[in-house]
Amino acid sequence: MTSSLPPTLADRLRESRGVLVGMWVCSGSPVMAEICAGSGLDWILIDAEHSPQSLSEMQVQLQAIAAYPVVPAVRVASDDPVTLKQVLDLGVQNVIVPMVSTAEQALRIVEATSYPPRGIRGIGSALARSGRWGRVGDYLQNANDYVSVTVQIETAEAVGNIEQILAVDGIDAVFVGPSDLAASMGLIGRQSHPDVVASVKSVFEAAKSVGKPVGVNAFDPTLAREYVDAGADFILVGSDVTLVARGSEALADRFGNEQLGGSEASGSSNAASY
Repeated sequence: MTSSLPPTLADRLRESRGVLVGMWVCSGSPVMAEICAGSGLDWILIDAEHSPQSLSEMQVQLQAIAAYPVVPAVRVASDDPVTLKQVLDLGVQNVIVPMVSTAEQALRIVEATSYPPRGIRGIGSALARSGRWGRVGDYLQNANDYVSVTVQIETAEAVGNIEQILAVDGIDAVFVGPSDLAASMGLIGRQSHPDVVASVKSVFEAAKSVGKPVGVNAFDPTLAREYVDAGADFILVGSDVTLVARGSEALADRFGNEQLGGSEASGSSNAASY
């Protein structure tokens, strides 16, 4: 029996005639991952940098997402070669590596995600979900076609080195993180500051000049639209935890005790009866 693997994020970016719109899944919940995967969005990013994601939890989320025509990606916690090896063997085809600031770091990432002679990735696909336990017959020979590597540009240093980073063979795309970029520029919490926006757009221009896809994180709808107009090829516009947080707050505002006209005691009683 043989199996095939779905297109990578790099494949989808090459084929797309418009921007790919996606969202974060930070909760670690396979139910949330499945709900988001069925939303009609183009791609889902499972975050393992700032979220409590174990390898087993990532695998279950990937399995839940696999039933839908959406591209799943995973942001790892760092460029550690062991972590990258484990995540790739888990079946992650699309990996995003945070805090990449130099071409040398980008090259190490390519080596960690590639089999010899190009890189140092350990060979275990016959025992892992990556090669569907030996059912993808040409996995070892064509692994580079089954894996898409994106590096995240999140510092002023990275912006200054963007041309060299883009020149590294094996980097399929770059993704800008305005929050950390703003912090590195002394503008923490001010992602919409004109200097930050200008730096983001400078990365766009550099990527466009060499024909490499570029993405960005932008929860603010106005800023998201500005980045799309500036040429973003893929974008993240929300997250599962943020949607639940803001949605639950909206419910509290709309249906809170004062709005329903009850006392604190009666409100508690009513809540217990649901």
